[in-house]
Amino acid sequence: MSATSSRRAVRGLTLIELLVAMAVGLVVVLAAVSALTVARRGFTTVDAASQLRDNGRFAADMIQRIGVQTGYKDVFFAATSRQATTTDPAPSVMGFNNAKVNLTSPLTTSTARPTAEAGTGSDVLIMQYQVSQTLTLTADTGADKSMIDCAGNAPATVANVNDAGARDARVASIFSVGLSQGEPSLLCTYLDAATNTWMSSPIVQGVENFQVLYGVDGVTVGVAPAANAATPNVPNAYLRADQMNVPGNAAGTNANWRRVRSLRIGMVLRSAQGAAQDAQSQTFLPFGPAKNSASAAAGSAFANSQDDAETVFTPTPDGRLRQVLTFTIHLRNDQGL
Repeated sequence: MSATSSRRAVRGLTLIELLVAMAVGLVVVLAAVSALTVARRGFTTVDAASQLRDNGRFAADMIQRIGVQTGYKDVFFAATSRQATTTDPAPSVMGFNNAKVNLTSPLTTSTARPTAEAGTGSDVLIMQYQVSQTLTLTADTGADKSMIDCAGNAPATVANVNDAGARDARVASIFSVGLSQGEPSLLCTYLDAATNTWMSSPIVQGVENFQVLYGVDGVTVGVAPAANAATPNVPNAYLRADQMNVPGNAAGTNANWRRVRSLRIGMVLRSAQGAAQDAQSQTFLPFGPAKNSASAAAGSAFANSQDDAETVFTPTPDGRLRQVLTFTIHLRNDQGL
């Protein structure tokens, strides 16, 4: 009796009991894996959204910092008038619509952007300004290094005030979209002091659409301003870069650019692939909805799909998060001669 009871007490599980236990354990494991997967996807999405916001803030801060400098003149030149001359210096702010930077001559020409390339429809923004002198109103060429270009470089010297062309010697920062490590990125193009060549470097990755409108006062599309036109004040229209051009009249085109009082910037930034919870088609409007009437005056709204298709951006669904960033910069420096 005692031996039989002992054998019964130590007997193992039956096959049915083992299968039931394995099934219950599998359900628990599947539930845990599912919860971990959902939590990880949520973490990935939140992290990507946070990265998008950080990238947007950095891009806006950099462009606004350069915008504040645009048109700045050193004290020596701001305090003296330009003598009668036949030269017509390039405007301090200008750009190109739907284009890429031409590293050979980025201040005067641009390169057409292939339609299949990432960043199609993006613009080029050029901003120029003088370096601030340490010892003002002297022939000293030392700079106070308070002025930087879009790459963060602070020029150490200024042009000698006695040199020909010193009045128009400026630093240029150029913003555009190009590919960097296979990703569309906001590029900074600047003149490298060591090699005296133009270079482009990425400053924010994931920018696939970059739009610029120019807030102007007293500009009529395709027409040069009158010789006695009033000094520009508050913007009354926002125009594209190509709308600033006066065909066959370079001086008139430059005069239009000098009437820019503000910049309206619109961007679409994207995350890494797989960050979104789903992949569905979306349309983004960097400048908001189009104007209500097709007959409204040019520049009377921030977007117009009839005039500028690039302000309506519909990317291919690819499982990425996207964010629209829009802001306006009021230029505080006079853009005139």
